[in-house]
Amino acid sequence: MKQAQWLLFAAALALVPSTAFAQKKKPTGGGAASGGAAAGGGEIDLDQPQGQQGQQGQQQPPPDQGQAGTGGTAGTGGTGAAGGGGEGGGICEIDPSACPKMENIAEMAKKKYKQEIYAVEQIYVLRYHRVELTPYWGFTLNDQFVSHPGPGLNANFYITNVFAIGLNGNFYDGLNSDSDFNFQTRRATRVAVPLNEYQWSAALNFTYVPVYGKFAGFGSFIFSYDLYATGGVGAISTRPIPVIDPDNRKFDFDPKVCFNLGIGLRIFVTRWLAITGEIRDYIYPEKLENLSIATGPIGQPNDPTSPSNPNTWLQDGVDITNNFQANVGLSIFLPFSFEYRLPK
Repeated sequence: MKQAQWLLFAAALALVPSTAFAQKKKPTGGGAASGGAAAGGGEIDLDQPQGQQGQQGQQQPPPDQGQAGTGGTAGTGGTGAAGGGGEGGGICEIDPSACPKMENIAEMAKKKYKQEIYAVEQIYVLRYHRVELTPYWGFTLNDQFVSHPGPGLNANFYITNVFAIGLNGNFYDGLNSDSDFNFQTRRATRVAVPLNEYQWSAALNFTYVPVYGKFAGFGSFIFSYDLYATGGVGAISTRPIPVIDPDNRKFDFDPKVCFNLGIGLRIFVTRWLAITGEIRDYIYPEKLENLSIATGPIGQPNDPTSPSNPNTWLQDGVDITNNFQANVGLSIFLPFSFEYRLPK
């Protein structure tokens, strides 16, 4: 018996929360009362969707009512809709900046647009059967003791749009300079390294353009560019600088066979003018000054042991020398204008 009483008590406790927290349904009375409560900041029925809260007070008129009665009911429903907030506005009411205004449309209509747009543009510069003249200034990259700056010139004729044959020349005479560091080291330590200076160089070159394209810069400006490889064979005139025994030795310039390989970049400013930068390696056999001094009598050029004999001034054999040179200049294409073979 006691167990049955405890079971009934537990069942009663279980039913208490559902009874206490249940909400009563609000009466669906007149639209004015319901709409007025919503408009006045009263209670809002959360069980109804937002768009239907203001429609609770809107009742369907009986079929036998006239137009006047219907109009009155519509007025009441309108009050309820105003209280409930209605369906809400569009994107232009929520964010006016998202919708263009008439004055903005008029300003946009005044902008100028290119009518013709090509997915694949024609090559900006044609090189076929044109002459390229490139005056430049060059300077040495790999000689820390003597610098070999000087002006130079490239002259190329393009047999095709990507292949050219031409000449390359450099002038160094009077512009070679021994570094102060090298001079101070020789004087302080009585230790010297063989040095050489250049007079001129000339070569027959072949140029190939494997890559060309364009890139954007300075906002909306489009630059066209190309990358090229070049190489050739010619001659270079050099001589040793007397640093071991400058009192008795004096060298003359001697031309030698020289090969050159290089790569370059051209950035076109117009269809006939470009800014050019390149790096070349001039490879040639060099004769270096002898590090030892003959001990024979001075002033006897015919004596094989005399320091005055020119045969004792140079080392035996030759050394392969690399002169890495950076060139910066302007490329001018002649004639200035050209015609495309095919129209756009």
